[in-house]
Amino acid sequence: MHQSFLDTASAAPELEIIRLSLADGAESIRAGLASCQGYYVQAARDELPLAWHATPALLASLPGLLVVSSYGAGYDTVDVPACTAAGVAVLNQAGGNAEGVAEHAVGMMLTLLKRMPEAQQAMRAGGAADRGAFMGRELAGRTVGLIGLGHVGRRVAEILRLAFGCQVLACDPYLSAADCAARGATKVELPALLAASDIVSVHCPLEAETRGLIGAEAFAAMRPGAIFVTTARGHIHDEAALLAALQSGHIAGAGLDVWEREPPPADHPLLAHPRVVSTPHTAGVTQESRARVGRFAAEGFIAAARGEALPRLVNPEVLPGYERRRAQLAMA
Repeated sequence: MHQSFLDTASAAPELEIIRLSLADGAESIRAGLASCQGYYVQAARDELPLAWHATPALLASLPGLLVVSSYGAGYDTVDVPACTAAGVAVLNQAGGNAEGVAEHAVGMMLTLLKRMPEAQQAMRAGGAADRGAFMGRELAGRTVGLIGLGHVGRRVAEILRLAFGCQVLACDPYLSAADCAARGATKVELPALLAASDIVSVHCPLEAETRGLIGAEAFAAMRPGAIFVTTARGHIHDEAALLAALQSGHIAGAGLDVWEREPPPADHPLLAHPRVVSTPHTAGVTQESRARVGRFAAEGFIAAARGEALPRLVNPEVLPGYERRRAQLAMA
């Protein structure tokens, strides 16, 4: 937990914080969770054993649980429909790391357009005498397609439009054309975005409808020489299809912060590719982002303890069941 979570929570007498570690053992962890009305759960799926994901099995063993809140904007470790069925509210910290992730995405765009990974690799191999072999492109004035225009996508659009004069296209089924325009982008459907964009950047959550969204067909539909960037979630894009598109030269470069397995194995072929810039899901790992996310999470638990409106509620349809269970537990 970030210190900002503890600092904010300590100022609220309604909260008691019980700290659990994986080193405590399964019995101690389960006993500790059983005494809690709130569960502050790690958001990265590969960092937390499946036994402690908020699944139907775990929820069934925690009859007093009212709120599950993730460590970040994502909630890969939480089965949201199961929580809703159990009357458990799910909170995330959407927007808390938006600046960090947006800056990371734009940084990847610049790095790839200027061909920095290729140039660095050539220098290390002693083969960079011909500077013209690494001629890059400028971001200014390019067309950038954003898949998802939420907190992060909106900030990326702002940076691209104001700092670089880019034309920004957006595909987001939850926003109208007017909403997209207000966020600095032109709303289009996915096929039009892929065909028109010099750079495609992914900023949508991993859900049933986005799993495998960017596969071989989508990469083939992109402009020859397009750049692909994702700071969203693994499994939205097909890693094998991306590798094939890079090897064919159809995709000029890729910036990858998220992976099907995190961290990816050291021998993953995308890590060795000269036109890929890779990071281990660290786009939102900044001092400022972590402090905001921690504070947001504590504020969510405080609101729940006080019976106030829940901020950043992922499953608003849970409210009738949540309120009913809350009242029952208060009377017990």
